[in-house]
Formats: sequence, C-alpha cells, structure tokens
Amino acid sequence: MANNLLIVESPAKAKTIEKILGNEFEVKSCFGHIRDLEKGDMGIDVENKFEPRYIIPGDKQKVVSELKKVAKKTKEIWLATDEDREGEAISWHLCEVLGLDPKTTKRIVFHEITKPAIKKAVASPRLLDMNLVNAQQARRVIDRIVGFELSPVLWRKMSMGNSLSAGRVQSVAVRLIAEREREINSFIPQVHFKIEAFFNEKDIQGKSVIFKAEGSKQSTSALAEKFLSSCIKAQYTVKDIQVKPAKKSPAAPFTTSTLQQEASRKLGYSVSKTMLIAQKLYESGNITYMRTDSVNLSETAMTEISNQITSQFGDKYFQKRIYKNKNESAQEAHEAIRPTYIQNAEIEDYETKRLYEMIWKRTMASQMADAELEKTIAKIDISTNHEELTAQGEVIKFDGFLKVYREDTDEEEMDDDNSNMLPPLKVNQVLHFKEMRATEKFSRAAPRYTEASLVKKLEELGIGRPSTYAPTISTIQKRGYVEKRSKEGTPRDFQIFLLKNDEVQKERGTENTGVEKNKLFPSDLGLVVTDFLTQHFEDIMDYGFTAKIEEEFDEIADGKQAWNNMVAHFYTPFKKDVENTLENAERAKGERELGKSPSGKRVIARMGRFGPMIQIGETNAEEKPEFAKLKTGQSIETISLEEAMELFKLPRNIGQFEDQDVIINIGRFGPYVSHDKKFYSLQKEMDPYTVSFEEIVPLIIEKRKAKEERTIKIFEKEKIQILKGPYGPYIKQGLRNYKLSKEQQEKAAEITLEEAKGIIEHLKANPPKKKSNKKKK
Repeated sequence: MANNLLIVESPAKAKTIEKILGNEFEVKSCFGHIRDLEKGDMGIDVENKFEPRYIIPGDKQKVVSELKKVAKKTKEIWLATDEDREGEAISWHLCEVLGLDPKTTKRIVFHEITKPAIKKAVASPRLLDMNLVNAQQARRVIDRIVGFELSPVLWRKMSMGNSLSAGRVQSVAVRLIAEREREINSFIPQVHFKIEAFFNEKDIQGKSVIFKAEGSKQSTSALAEKFLSSCIKAQYTVKDIQVKPAKKSPAAPFTTSTLQQEASRKLGYSVSKTMLIAQKLYESGNITYMRTDSVNLSETAMTEISNQITSQFGDKYFQKRIYKNKNESAQEAHEAIRPTYIQNAEIEDYETKRLYEMIWKRTMASQMADAELEKTIAKIDISTNHEELTAQGEVIKFDGFLKVYREDTDEEEMDDDNSNMLPPLKVNQVLHFKEMRATEKFSRAAPRYTEASLVKKLEELGIGRPSTYAPTISTIQKRGYVEKRSKEGTPRDFQIFLLKNDEVQKERGTENTGVEKNKLFPSDLGLVVTDFLTQHFEDIMDYGFTAKIEEEFDEIADGKQAWNNMVAHFYTPFKKDVENTLENAERAKGERELGKSPSGKRVIARMGRFGPMIQIGETNAEEKPEFAKLKTGQSIETISLEEAMELFKLPRNIGQFEDQDVIINIGRFGPYVSHDKKFYSLQKEMDPYTVSFEEIVPLIIEKRKAKEERTIKIFEKEKIQILKGPYGPYIKQGLRNYKLSKEQQEKAAEITLEEAKGIIEHLKANPPKKKSNKKKK
C-alpha cells in the first residue's frame, strides 16, 4: 500500500498521473462531483443564512465508500481536482465526506499533466482556497433557488404541463435566440444595385487577365440602368494608383470560448463535442487545462515555442507576443489552451487528432511574425460621365503566421471580398473594357446563432464562465426551448443590367436565400416562456443584471464579499417577484388568432400540452374543436391562415392495399401509416401531407416483414407479443416492454399465455432498478 493517496476527478487523469508519480502514490478518481443539494426540497435553509443541505447521490455511494476504505489505510491524502472553482469545490466536498481538515489537507493544482508540472505541484502543495469554494457554492445555491422558485410559477401560469423549468443563465441564453429570431422575422431587406466593371489587361508574364473595378452603389433599378446607359461608348482611364503596405497579426492562443468557436467554424463540432475531446486531450497529457479564460502563455512554453518556430521556419518567422485579456476577471485558470509539448505537431489518436492539430497551429501562430501585404488601389475615370471606379488588389509579400494558421470568421463578420490580383497598371493608361454589370443585391438580417456564436455573444455580455457555456447550450436544447436544425432556402429572383458592346441589356437571375445550417432556432415553447419571464422577472432576464451576478461571484472568489450576503441581496427582491407573479399574473396563453375557417369558425395557433398546434372552433362550444399539430419548421408566430388550414388535410386516405384502406396521419410519436389495424412509422424523409400510395406500399411490406422476422409468438386477444430484440427475446404488451431472464430467453418460444401474464405481473410488482446515466463530469 502506497503512503500517499492522490484524488482526482476522472479515471483517465488518474491513470496518466499514476504513471508519473510511481509507487509512492496511489491515484484514485472520485468521478466528478460526490455531493449535491437535496433533490426533494430546495436543499437550502433560507432562514439559516442559505445553508446548503448536501447529500451523497445514490450513484456515488459506492465511489465514496471505496475512497473511505483506501483513505483509512493511507498516511497522507492529497487533493488534485481541477484548478477552477468547480474543482476547488469538489476538493472541499471530499474533505467533508472523508473527514479531512481543509486547513491542513494538501491541495495541488497544475495546468498540464506532464512530469515536470506534476512533480512541481507535489513539491509545492497549497491549502484549500475557501474563497473559490464559496464562489462556486454561491453559483450553485442561486441557480437552485432560481430553478426551484421559477419552475412552479411556470407550471401554474402556463398550460403546457408540469415539465417546464427555468434557469438563471439558460433563460437569458434563450432570450438572445428568441430576440434574434424575431429580428429576422420582422426584417425587411433593403435593395441596392452593385456596379462592377470588368477589364482585360496583360499580367507581368504577358498573359491576358480579367480584373474588376467597382462603382458607387445605385439605390434603384432605374438609377442602375441610367448609370450603365451613361457609360455607353466611354473610355476608361487609370487616374490614380496608390500602393500601401499592410499587415495582418495572428490571433491570441485559445481560451475555452475561442476554441469552441473555431472548432465549430473549422471542424463543424458542437460545443459539447469540443469540450469532450479537449477533456480527453488534457487527461492524456497532450494539452493544458481546457476550461480557461486566460490568453497567457508561461515563460517555459514561450521558450519552447520560440525554439520550435526558429528551427522549423527560421528566425524571421518568430515574434514574441504577450497577449492581454479583454475580460479583467479572467482567473479561472492561469494559462491559455496549448499543447504540452510543442514539438509534437500531431498525435496518433484519430478521435482527438483534428482538434489537437488546430490547437497546435493556433499556439504556434500566436508567436509568429505578422503577415506583410501590399495593397494596390487604382482609381479609374469614366470619360462619358466622369464617375469613378475603384479596383483593389492585394499581394502577400511575406506570409508570416499565415504559413501555419488562418483564423476563420463568423457569418455576421463576413464581407464581400473585393481583393484580387491586379495586373501592372500605370497612371493615364487606357483600359480594355469588357463589360459592366449592375446586379440587384438585398441586405441581410443578422444570422441565427450557431452554438459557437452564442458562446461568443454570452462572453461579450459577461454572462457565464468557461465551465458554464457547454452545459448552458446543452440544457436549453434538452428542455425543448431551443432546437438545432438546418433550414432550406427559398428561391428569389434578382435583376441584372449588363452593358456589353455599347448596349444595355436586362436579365434575370435566381438565388437561394435563407439557407441555414446547424443553427439555433427558438421553439414556440421557448418563445412563450421567454415572453412570460421577461414580463414578470425583469432582473432575471436582463443581460446586465446576469453579468453583474457573475461579477459578484468573482468578488467572492477574490475574498471581497461574503457568499451568503450576496445570495441574500439577490433572494429578497427575487422572492417578492415570485410571490407577486403567482398572485397577480394572468395565465400565459401563447396563442395567436389567424382568422376564420371556411365554415366561419375562429382559427388560432397556440401551445398545447404536446407542443404548438392549430385549433379550429372554441373549447366551450357545443361542437368539439378540431386540432392539428404544426410541422417541423413552422411557428405560431409566423404561420399563415392558409398554411394552418393545410394541416387539417390529415388523416389522408390514399387508397386501398390488399382490400384495406391506407391512412396517413400524425400521432403523439410522429407521422404514421395505418393499414389493416397495424401502425407503421413513416421514414424521416416522408412528408405525411404529400407522400404517395406508391411510396407507402413498399414501406408497409418492408415493416411487416421485419416485424414477422422478429416475432416469436403473439397472443392477439391479450395484445401480448414475444419478440426478438438486440439483447435477446422480450415480452411486449401494448406499448410496454418486459425483460426476460437468460433462462426465460432460451425457452422463449415455449412460453405459454399464463406464463407470459405471470412474468408481466411479477415485473410490474418488482420493477428492475434503473442504471444511472449521469455523466461524471
């Protein structure tokens, strides 16, 4: 038995560190958090300075029990949980559970899992920082108070069932997405005409090249046509040439948020996938700690990077740079995300390889020289109207950091790139005109958020911290307030005026507009809940207020404020808002009147228990109202009366197959076809409103065959089936499945009706214990 027990959060991290420390240390994992607030009640004693009531969850009892056993036999216990506030809080919980004294227990932190870093940490342990623990505790307590107090308000004031919930940061994130959606829906595109002239000249090798020059935008089609007409028979002369040096500088090394943004742009990763891979890279010793808002690099790292750049590319490519954080409170970790060994340009592991290479390139580029450019701007005079055209060219004279890495940009930052290579030009040179175009252009609304651009916005507003971005985005999607999906564009015609051979012609083109890929859309539920919370809980939904709460957590971490005082200042006005809303607020209907049906009944779009729907008629009328579920991509806020009436075409009888009606409809679990008293789900690509008889018949045959192949026995009257499953035979009655033991599976074909009933009754009375699917951290 080793004399020292070192406790970390994850088994992968434990394995890596144990190899480094050798026989003197036994390294064990606590698998993330080992205690949490009580679930049944709020878990906070409001009257006693907001004292939290912690419990060890059922799925952590075994872990804690094993740690206690090992701890009893060990001389000294070391805590080596992550270096952020959450990690500090886990170390404190370990002290509480294992009976350790926080004032004497050794605590070590490190930014990277390398031999030098671990050895250095062990050589200079510190004590637990209770300010960091209290900052994390304040966050946990306030978030629990908000969720516990707000959720019942939503249950009572909204008619969408008792599954609604609200969170402090999550609700603000949904508001950002909801406001952007409404901005897009109300956006009216502005039209202008872009003027582009194309010329044919010789390059330095004597080859003909075409380059373009742009004129002033024209606001209407009449002005655009008039401008082109005024250029008929014109001579185009170079009036002025300016050559200006320019430079581009590299971006800072990665923080958590910039890593998430760039991994989304370059690799198409979700925020949660990026963090999962980054955690693996950290735990395997390949990169530094991945939850950080610092852009700092250690002196040792900078020396290694300098050596790598000069040996790989030469001295002229190196430029020492020290980056400063825009966010003054950046303190959750003390270094940017970088490779632990810069000489490793790539790693073998396929799953983590691409993210690692991106981190390596960004780190290298951050200490490299500027890219040097030469910008040429040529002004061209039009003889017939003396208007001016501008041609711009850009040449890279020295690539600098671009040799390794180029940062991508978000959609909202993208602009038409007017830079192109220009042939050699001289002042007073008469150019060879080819053609001129005036193309109709439409202004664009701000794009919907991607996961990464939402992280960027939250960071800009000072909302959340590196450890909260991924869980926030994951939670708002799980709760059904936001959905990540793509949207097909719609065709749009545009006008083109073309001046060629001294003649202006009018043409038409078509473009696909409004295409969205993997964007965040608010659901109707998200919009209704956001409106209700914004109306009744102004502070909670205010961006500035939410950012101020984050600043107060930072003050607690710095020891400038007592955590329970901060919670008390928050709680008193918040509780008043809760009581006032419960007493005085009207129920949120979440409905919009669309007009009248052909029969004269009122048509409304509204939220129901199972989602957004259309209702024809009144609930209190003698005749029952009709209901139809909205399609994916449709919204209560934007659906038209015509689109709503289309939804009532279901159920559709599309013909007869084997003398039985084939009926298409939508149920609780999505679109389906019913045939001969059997129900089969439609394939994802099948639209229930347009799918044809010819498409459905093969589906029925295929599904029926698959069902027959996995059917062992059927008791029709009792609706009991014995079926083959991926884990062996099982019993199904109605919609419920019942697992068979190994012995029962072996004799599944011999099970009688009475035995099947007995098995069902036994399993109802003694349901198997569910395995916990909680993520460790």
